[in-house]
Amino acid sequence: MSYAAAPLPAETPPHTGGLLLLLDGTAGLLTVAALGIALLLFLIMKVRLQPFVALLAVSIAVGLAAGLSVTELFGTVQKSAAVSVLESGMGGILGHVAIIIGLGTMLGAVLEVSGGAEVLSGRLLKVFGEKRAPTAMGLTGLLFGIPVFFDVGIFVLAPIVYAAAKRSGKSVLLYCMPLLAGLSMTHAFLPPHPGPVAAAGLFHVSLGWVILMGVLVGIPSVLAAWAYAAWIGRRIFVPVPQDMVEAAEEAKAAVAAEQQAAGVTPREDPVPLGTVLAIIGTPLVLILAATFSSIALDPSTGRSVIEFFGNPFVALSIALLLAYYLLGIRRGWSRKSLESVSTASLKPVGNILLVVGAGGIFGAVLKASGIADALATTFDDVGLPVILLAWLISVVLRVAQGSATVAIVTTAGIVVPLVEGQDMSQPHLALIIMAISAGSICASHVNDGGFWMVSKYFGISERDTLKSWTVLETVLSVAGFVVAALLSLVV
Repeated sequence: MSYAAAPLPAETPPHTGGLLLLLDGTAGLLTVAALGIALLLFLIMKVRLQPFVALLAVSIAVGLAAGLSVTELFGTVQKSAAVSVLESGMGGILGHVAIIIGLGTMLGAVLEVSGGAEVLSGRLLKVFGEKRAPTAMGLTGLLFGIPVFFDVGIFVLAPIVYAAAKRSGKSVLLYCMPLLAGLSMTHAFLPPHPGPVAAAGLFHVSLGWVILMGVLVGIPSVLAAWAYAAWIGRRIFVPVPQDMVEAAEEAKAAVAAEQQAAGVTPREDPVPLGTVLAIIGTPLVLILAATFSSIALDPSTGRSVIEFFGNPFVALSIALLLAYYLLGIRRGWSRKSLESVSTASLKPVGNILLVVGAGGIFGAVLKASGIADALATTFDDVGLPVILLAWLISVVLRVAQGSATVAIVTTAGIVVPLVEGQDMSQPHLALIIMAISAGSICASHVNDGGFWMVSKYFGISERDTLKSWTVLETVLSVAGFVVAALLSLVV
């Protein structure tokens, strides 16, 4: 089942009375599009304008330049039945994304505070042994990265990397790079992370197909990244950063103090591993079951029940309630502490949702102004496959401005019109989303906050971070695109 965004206003041909439109026809629209993207990059990179504000400003400028009237963009004071382009763009995408990201964020917070990450990594290290500790770290990042954001994963799991590297006397890179590859893969390819969820909303693709294709594309990609991590980890020695070890201990003490203030009393016995895996896996299994039931089963009461529980909103709500009970109430948390942890986790989400919403506005402006059709015609004349164009555009935007989320939502706004009317299947559209997501993580460098987070958390010099982390992300990106492109030939 797909979750369509709110309908856009009735499409009209580009107006010749636009405020800034100086050229007629396709050439003028393409010029406006190119100048709009250039302005977006300038505002984010040089002016250092917040991405939400930059996207909103550029969307308005592009709309006016392409010939949309003020009334079409903003609506009227009387708020007639017609919905403005800005409202439809923002409301359409956030109606799909906001609930999923909110529920996923709270789920990740409960798993984090309850100690689920330490249990997961500890058991994997025990199973794989000292020699295969890098593999265990990679699997920890892969599994724990499903419900938590990338930066949270680093914060929670970095002390485990320090301990493993200190115990073995080997380079920190040998342990942190597989972990980072796992976290990055899930962040790029799998819901409930903002990028794939936002793209699914813009393309009107079921999250079940996004999850399935995310797994099929992500697993080979992360294996390629792990191979590079093992290679670079043996060639560059980075000692355990003692200052970060001390900082991690202070952070752990601060978290414990916060838990105590919130009424959370940690239990001595660790969280059962099976409980952690069950909570992480529940929404994925339910959503996938609903997706396949719509294909394999005829309409019936049983299929309706499966699709109800497999709705992303319902599936994530069930997982969150399970986490509340199994990791919270059953382990001595008060209702107040559950509320405190959940509320605190939502504070960083506002910026993400605003950026995603502004990306939805940008796509709506491109469509309503006629720029999208002009881009579709031009790219079709070029003759390159849509999936390749999607990856290339995403790579350029990522390398230019650093934000994966901005790269995804901007690229999706450009690419969606290219696939409209082509009667592409849901799986094929999901693979195009994978290509966009893969491009959004390519070549992380100095304009990306993740680059500095990796460098500082693990005590890696800028030069060695470029050799390790930047190349690791590029391997993950290229491998993800290649796998998605190959799958698109048979789907």
